[in-house]
Amino acid sequence: MASETLTAQDRARRIKVLLYDVDGVLTNGDITIIPDNDGDAVEVKSFAAHDGLGISLARLAGLKIGFITKRNSRVVAIRARDLKIDYVYQGQSHKMDAVAKILAAENCTLEDLAYVGDDIIDLPVMRKVGFAIATANARAQVKAIAHYITPLRGGEGAGRDAIDFILESRGILAQTIEKFLDPTNAEAAHADIGVGNM
Repeated sequence: MASETLTAQDRARRIKVLLYDVDGVLTNGDITIIPDNDGDAVEVKSFAAHDGLGISLARLAGLKIGFITKRNSRVVAIRARDLKIDYVYQGQSHKMDAVAKILAAENCTLEDLAYVGDDIIDLPVMRKVGFAIATANARAQVKAIAHYITPLRGGEGAGRDAIDFILESRGILAQTIEKFLDPTNAEAAHADIGVGNM
């Protein structure tokens, strides 16, 4: 089948690795900086709980998950740890460098990757991967090349929208949810267990 004729569902069915930008995709894009008494700062980001649970569903369905972001943030590192993210690349001005490393580690092709983005820094990756996803709040240039646009905005469930679409396209969303809800499922018991500031 020629790539020009592939539907979004066709593309979603191929995906092995789902990659996310962070700011504006898994958060609403706000970057709150609170100064401390030492002249440094504490960065605050808010993540949607729906996205976190969705990542647990994705893992149950056999997907690998990655974060690729330009900023360096302890908050992102903590969230990635809590969600057991497979690949975390911060400080990435040229995100295709991280993509190349993930392709090598997973022994897969660009067609096997999905990427969720919202701004122009995401365009080089979105132009190459098999399934490019834009958030509802994405810039016009990003939406123009996306194969799928999430119903919800970044930080409000867009990350979960991407997962639900992929699993629904495979015909396994309902059964994956039931697997998650099974009280004997260890993944559900250990999903999104964070320590935060406790």
